[in-house]
Amino acid sequence: MFRTLFAALALILAYQPALSSPHQDAVAHLTPPSGRFLMGTWSGDTGVYDGVETITPAHIRLFEQAAGRRVNWVTISSQWFHSRRFPTETARWIIARGSTPYVRLMMRSSPFEMQRETTFTLQAIARGDFDADLTTWGQAAAALGVPMIAEYGTEVNGEWFPWNGRWNGRAKGPARFRAAFRHIVEVTRAAGATNIVWVFHVNYADWPQNNWNRLEAYYPGDDVVDWIGVSMYSNLNPNEPEHTDFVEGFDETYARLQALAPNKPVILSEFGTDIALPIEPAGPWADRALGAILGGRWPRVIGFNWWNETWPNDDNQPTDLRVWQDPALAAVFRRRLAHAPLVR
Repeated sequence: MFRTLFAALALILAYQPALSSPHQDAVAHLTPPSGRFLMGTWSGDTGVYDGVETITPAHIRLFEQAAGRRVNWVTISSQWFHSRRFPTETARWIIARGSTPYVRLMMRSSPFEMQRETTFTLQAIARGDFDADLTTWGQAAAALGVPMIAEYGTEVNGEWFPWNGRWNGRAKGPARFRAAFRHIVEVTRAAGATNIVWVFHVNYADWPQNNWNRLEAYYPGDDVVDWIGVSMYSNLNPNEPEHTDFVEGFDETYARLQALAPNKPVILSEFGTDIALPIEPAGPWADRALGAILGGRWPRVIGFNWWNETWPNDDNQPTDLRVWQDPALAAVFRRRLAHAPLVR
């Protein structure tokens, strides 16, 4: 009799769904239901010479007032050339205002682009040289006590950042990146940071456009990636002669991502355009982008993040993506978002 009961119990348990983990709970908490969208922003100032970012509640309020809706997440950076500590203070006020911290883990020793990394190399990360720092970083993330978003390897298929294959061996670079990404996630999870939703963040186009640099080569695996992020900009200098059609460009990228990881949600981790671009005014560009996103053209897209910043260029022509500086752009946001199916 008991043998029969035990056999029946074992059969029942075999067909029960697996219990969710704290990490799965965090992903489920932040992933919106089908047909709804998250909105985020990076809105602040970056030091011209030291690369240190300053983001305050006032910056976020200005963006929200211009756009006409509150943001779900606020993007910030953990720049290791400045400090290896987790940005707890900033994350805390983001949480206090009712938003989610989205932390870019920028393990690099300089704010300058187009150069080889000498300290936080992919090989050094993967072999554990910075495990103590990553453990402390992960413990601080866990101490927030709420789900958050993080990424490592921003725009990895773009040669401007030091984790790209150009700086790590074209043949071996992608594999080295995958190993480093996996190691970061494994160490921080072991430190208790199961509350992190990890993003694999690519540029919409491979640059350079060579086979060794295809975004697919850098993908570290479904078990360490929760969402896929994409950067999609038009021109970022008012003197540039060409524009980037958002829908045409993202159509191609989205198709590639669906082939690569068909079950992963996709977000626009960064998008924007210069408000002073003569060939393509910012308002119509953003209108076409938001219309396609919110209209469901790409079903697995669950969120978007406007990069709200200005900075000087080498020719003293400033790049400016700030929504509140362009009344026509702000009007597009308010009109598109007024009745949009945004979360909250």
